[in-house]
This record gives sequence, structure tokens and C-alpha cells, in this order.
Amino acid sequence: RVRGFTQDDAHIFCRPDQVKEEFMKVIDIVLYIFRVLDFQDYKAQVSLRDPEQPEKYFGSAEQWDAAEQAIIEAAQEKGLNIVLEPGEAAFYGPKLDFMVRDALFREWQLGTIQLDYQLPERFQLEYIGADNQPHRPVMIHRAPFGSLERFVAVLIEHTGGDFPLWLAPDQVIVLPIADKFIDYARKVKNVLKEAGIRVSVDERNEKIGKKIRDAEVGKFPYMLIVGEKEAAAQTVAVRKRKEGDQGVLPLSGFVTQLKEKLAKSLE
Repeated sequence: RVRGFTQDDAHIFCRPDQVKEEFMKVIDIVLYIFRVLDFQDYKAQVSLRDPEQPEKYFGSAEQWDAAEQAIIEAAQEKGLNIVLEPGEAAFYGPKLDFMVRDALFREWQLGTIQLDYQLPERFQLEYIGADNQPHRPVMIHRAPFGSLERFVAVLIEHTGGDFPLWLAPDQVIVLPIADKFIDYARKVKNVLKEAGIRVSVDERNEKIGKKIRDAEVGKFPYMLIVGEKEAAAQTVAVRKRKEGDQGVLPLSGFVTQLKEKLAKSLE
């Protein structure tokens, strides 16, 4: 077992009749994360109590029946292909786990949404209902990423280090074809940085072919090649990783185009 990990854990307190709605809202968050990171192969696992060992679980049978049904309905209404796992629930409530495979096809739990009947009882939490009487709320644990260390590990395996444009450590690398164009390359870098784009310059005294190969291996999404023509016209020759030459663009035009792509990738 690990000695520690970081989790994006937060808690929602709600009425029992709000469980389904709140689960659906958190499912939307998880599905958004999976969409922008291109996780397509995942399983939604609903962990239920073991009906043959009711003494293991906190809360009444009626509470569990309603909660399990609410979770199943929420997942189905969001279009998830769910797998029911009787006996896998925590003692304090049922849960919905999102399972993703690594490079060895092992399944890991990432996002999780869990119902908890115990802690509101332990802390004697109450709210005043529409009947003007005190009632016990339900608590929902939600961690859309789950363990952040585990999530990043699975993401790196999933992408092979070829991160989406918005997540790449350096989104652009500027490649001057000779030392005398380093000053223009630095100018390009500064313009991109001011626009909020992560960028570096390859200032090594190497042939441009080697710089391009190294940038491909380094998984930079975009390469901007600059030489005499580009410096004179304030343009950049654009190469995209895996796709090659994208033509010559005005520097300002490339910045606008890239920012539009970044915004669209996070929709």
C-alpha cells in the first residue's frame, strides 16, 4: 500500500431525494475531464452492498435501496455502460467508480462518487425540512480525478507522453536555422509568452534537421522554424508534430490560431 496520496476530495451535503441529481452533476465533471484528456476506454462500476451480509453496512435497508437505485438511474441517464458489483460497497454507502486501464490493461479506479450515511450520523448533522422538522442529511464524497498521482501515471501511459496541446509542458518550440536568427527566435518566444503560450527556443548550434527530429522526440506539439525570410517578414514557418509542414503564417496570425485551438480543446 502507498504511504500517502493526494486526492481532489470534496463533500456535498444534501437531502436523500437530491442524491440522484447531485450524482448526475458530479458525473458531468468526470465525463468532462475524460473528454478533454481523451479517455475513451473506461468502465463505470456501481459498488453495491452484499445482500447476504446486511450487518456489514451502516444505514437502513430502505436507505440503501433508495440510494443504490438513485445511483444506477443517474449513471444510466448519463449514458454510462455500468457494471454492478455486489459486495464492493463501502460499509458507509454505495458508490460509483470510474475504472480506466493502463498500458498493461490493468484496471485502476480514477474518479469516484461515494454515498455516506455514517458521518452525518456521527456528527449529528441536521437540517430543517419542509415539514419544519429536523432531518439527517446524506453526505456525498466526490473525487473526479481520484488519486492525482495515479491519474497522472495512467495519463502518461495513455498518451505516451504526447499530451494534449493545452497540457503540454511546452506547447511550442522555436527553431532558428542558424545562430544569426536566434535574436528573432527570442522575439517570437517573447510574443508567445505574452500571449500565455508555453514556449522555448532551441539555441543549439545544430543543423535544422536534427533540431526538428529532437523536437519530434521531445513531443512538442508545434515547431516554429525561423530563418532569413521569416525574420524579414515577421512570419514563422509552422510544423505540427506528426503532421509536418503547415505553411508560413504571420506571427500574430499563428498566435490567434493557437489560442483558438486551445480554447476549443477545453470546451
